[in-house]
Amino acid sequence: MRIVLGVGGGIAAYKVASLLRLFTEAGHNVTVIPTEASTRFVGTATWEALSGNPVSNSVFDDVHQVNHVRLGHEADLIVIAPATADLLAKAATGQAGDLLTNTLLMARGPVLFAPAMHTEMWQHAATRANVETLRSRGAAVLEPASGRLTGADSGPGRLPEPEAIFDAAMALVQGQSDFQLPLAGHTVTISAGGTREPLDPVRFLGNRSSGKQGVALAVAARNAGATVRLLAAHMDVPPPGGVEVVPVETALQLREAALAAAADSDVVIMSAAVADFRPAAVSDTKIKKRDDRDDPVITLVRNPDILHELVELRNSAAPGRRQQLIVGFAAETGDSDGDVLAHARAKLQRKGCDLLVVNHVGTDKVFGQDTNSVVILARSGSEPQEASGTKTEVSAAIISRISAELNSVSPRA
Repeated sequence: MRIVLGVGGGIAAYKVASLLRLFTEAGHNVTVIPTEASTRFVGTATWEALSGNPVSNSVFDDVHQVNHVRLGHEADLIVIAPATADLLAKAATGQAGDLLTNTLLMARGPVLFAPAMHTEMWQHAATRANVETLRSRGAAVLEPASGRLTGADSGPGRLPEPEAIFDAAMALVQGQSDFQLPLAGHTVTISAGGTREPLDPVRFLGNRSSGKQGVALAVAARNAGATVRLLAAHMDVPPPGGVEVVPVETALQLREAALAAAADSDVVIMSAAVADFRPAAVSDTKIKKRDDRDDPVITLVRNPDILHELVELRNSAAPGRRQQLIVGFAAETGDSDGDVLAHARAKLQRKGCDLLVVNHVGTDKVFGQDTNSVVILARSGSEPQEASGTKTEVSAAIISRISAELNSVSPRA
């Protein structure tokens, strides 16, 4: 596929290098057209090296090829990232002052704008009118992500992550109508991995969690346009790019991080495997094995119920505050008192979260594996939803369900 990648003059231009690599690694032929202002952030040499094609922003280069006409005609897709307020205004008003704006006027295929600018600029009536104009003409304009901007400010205006723009672009070319980012403007906090409770300086009580499912959830939420905060306990896999990572080790540290993160989160997903108990006392020195002493006795105390505490905190919020969606995970095994789903339904009732993702765990199931099979239970009483496949596929199903819950018009009880 022939893609024209237009680069606007914003600080987020540096992130577009990763988007270009995603396009080229997928086998697409990409011509980069940077605006003159954007070359003050990323030079043309970078775009030529990554695309393998010559780069220009002037209508007077290679005049014999009539590039200001040819590029727009030949492109199967045009992507503008970052789409600054200036570029959106020029595109909406049909200006043709450089090679990129000329190419936009000549476009015959789909056009995707990925905006990035300061919050006040994005929310200004002029910008909103330009966006509506472009959309009314058939262009796709993504909602920007929300999060840290240039300087100390935060809010909507961040460039969506390259992976999210790539997915939206591919969906647009395939004619899908749902290419928009369903979690754009939302902040999602996800816990992942397994907590470790120290016994002494070298030993701990832990579990088999690898963090793979939590990381896959973070990627899926990021690609859906969310601002993602990952509370990372022990994990066998690295955290993904484009998310804020908060490292934790123990259940108490996770509790502190989760309560703090929940304050500005629209969604909280507690997928970490949290220890139910911790040693009552932690030795300052290594516990020695000696023949002249009895075997040590380790006394355990109960860890706080973080999920239940988050629900209570949410439910006590001031009236009128936007509701928060809380998702729990349950690693269950059946026993003489009931099967996996029976235990999970009882847990959902106790915890009070909105959704509970249920895993049937065992020695060779779920933990550390690349595949998973889950059942999603809802406090609303709707039919259980099954999802299985790779942890990436399962995460996509979970994030899709969360998006549907957020967009539901029915209030949560």
